[in-house]
Amino acid sequence: MALTVKHIDDILQPGAEALGYELVAVELSGGDTSIVRIYIDHEDGVTVTDCAKASRQFSAILDVEDPISNRYTLEVSSPGLDRPLAKPQHFQEVVGQNVKIKMSTLIDGRRRFTGELIEATDDFAVVEVDGEQTELPYDEMDRARLVPVYDFDV
Repeated sequence: MALTVKHIDDILQPGAEALGYELVAVELSGGDTSIVRIYIDHEDGVTVTDCAKASRQFSAILDVEDPISNRYTLEVSSPGLDRPLAKPQHFQEVVGQNVKIKMSTLIDGRRRFTGELIEATDDFAVVEVDGEQTELPYDEMDRARLVPVYDFDV
């Protein structure tokens, strides 16, 4: 079986749930040594202790399942202000906010879209960029993130 983000997500999902965390997203990158980056969340937020606990859990699961043939570094983190959007539910929760999406294929002659998320269904997101709305299928997205809003008027 080819290594995919979905495969890693499926393997780790029960471990995250057992600890009370939402597994937000899994990212794979690298060459000779891969980086497996996992984002977790919790309704009370995520601390360094939470990341360490999840890292131990995920490491044990990956050791048993052994889905990655080469060496890898495991990183566990909170989603942060520019949280990854990996599931339809993530998009539905941020309709009306700005997002940054990179597509795996060209859509209307481009791969990168940064603009307001107008709509999110179970199959696609609609983003408005420069007054034009574009329907972006989730299964053709390489990466999607929330564009953080910084409020300096504290």
